Amino acid sequence: MNFQLKEGMLLGAATAATQIEGGAANNNWYNWYRHGYIKDGSDPSAAVDHYGKWEEDLALMKEMGLQCYRMGLEWSRVEPQDGVFDEKAIARYRREIQAIQDAGIPVLLTLHHFSNPLWLEERGGFAQHDNITYFLRYVRKMVESLGDLVSEYITINEPNVYAFNGYMEGAWPPGRKSFLDMARVMTNMAAAHIEAYGLIRKTRLQMGYPNTRVGVANHLRVFAPKDPQNPLQRFWAERVEELFQGSLTRAMCTGRAVFPIGKHPSIVPGRFCDFHGVNYYTRSTVSGPADGVASNCPVNDLGWEIYPEGITQVCQKLYKLLPRPIYITENGACDNSDYFRARYIAEHLQALCASPLPIERYYHWCFCDNWEWTEGVSARFGLVHVNHETGARTVKRSGEFYRRLIAEGGVSEALYEEYCAVPYDKNGEGRA
Repeated sequence: MNFQLKEGMLLGAATAATQIEGGAANNNWYNWYRHGYIKDGSDPSAAVDHYGKWEEDLALMKEMGLQCYRMGLEWSRVEPQDGVFDEKAIARYRREIQAIQDAGIPVLLTLHHFSNPLWLEERGGFAQHDNITYFLRYVRKMVESLGDLVSEYITINEPNVYAFNGYMEGAWPPGRKSFLDMARVMTNMAAAHIEAYGLIRKTRLQMGYPNTRVGVANHLRVFAPKDPQNPLQRFWAERVEELFQGSLTRAMCTGRAVFPIGKHPSIVPGRFCDFHGVNYYTRSTVSGPADGVASNCPVNDLGWEIYPEGITQVCQKLYKLLPRPIYITENGACDNSDYFRARYIAEHLQALCASPLPIERYYHWCFCDNWEWTEGVSARFGLVHVNHETGARTVKRSGEFYRRLIAEGGVSEALYEEYCAVPYDKNGEGRA
């Protein structure tokens, strides 16, 4: 393997507030933990204490040469009660963002990343249309408070995952199992994004900052029939893809509402993103009205297929829908022993750099080991190892590879041989 990064392409890392900060127990995820739904029993109010160790973490980001950083806000921290904003918490976020920017690392700020304040969750969260008003109030306050520091925003992270896991599968809070509820949440989140898109740009403009970029972090997969020659399986692959991601991305980007997205006065034709955020991890193999994993394929430690070619396939579909610059807002692998992560990064970046698409950013998920929702701390995605007993941080071998890749502007044969020339599982290329 030998490739150079795209000219002007920035490489960085991504995190989410609830997954790394700790210190927040007034949200839907702490409540979910309290009721015993986290597989390893780990506590999100502990996470990995980034809230207390952010300066140490920033020093590691600088040491690794990160060129950009995606971070999120914990809504329940800045608005712990309905309409009551914690100015000390906002000032604390300002200090962190200012320090990151001063280090020469531009911040992409995520406003909603799966976590709701408990007071909002008790009112129905995004399943209730009226609650969009509360989200917009929060968005306005954050932009008014941080808009002089931050010019790039993600309104909502992976709305399809939030809706599907929480309202269709029942595996995430609030634990519902209703197609109609899922469709209602998707519709309300599409409307919330469209309204927030205009609000952020208008607020920043009123503050004297005309250059603003706003987008969504879309969770996108490749959906492939198990047997490409089987017309029924091809049909199901297309249907599952449309229901899981196609209809929602179309509504959020262009304001076109197609089933299961319902009618809403805010969902009107237009262009509602300045860049495409793409969270890509895997391919799903479809043989019926559900997804699965192909046999004899490399998988990560959570059993997700590793399919590097898919990252450009999903980008191409999104760019065809609406031509916009592309940010890979998440890409990474659960690799608890850090055995194949460097290879995973190299192969996905190679695919991106061979593409003619305008791919401007790559944010690896995750900067450090994190609290991975229902998996707890048992699933390690980080470039930086976190000792969950002591909190100590150590840059992993994959993190050192990433530092070298950034410094050298690509991957040489020698760099690949040193860090990446391993099979995806220790017994060969297939499933472990």
